[in-house]
Amino acid sequence: MRATTGDQLVQHGRVVGQHDKVGEIVEVLGQGGSPPYRVRFTDGHEGLCSPGPDTEIRHRMAEEQR
Repeated sequence: MRATTGDQLVQHGRVVGQHDKVGEIVEVLGQGGSPPYRVRFTDGHEGLCSPGPDTEIRHRMAEEQR
């Protein structure tokens, strides 16, 4: 998994009715774009994330091309 500052990190809900949690990557702490990432979520919470299999990175450039 690789990311850059400004990409979105999406944690998919794991149970029925649980919504996805979306945040912006504000700092990449691993080498070459690898985890962990400092993420600011839409609810204002900021924390470190080491993404698991229920997580997706939406790259900023891909979003801008839509």
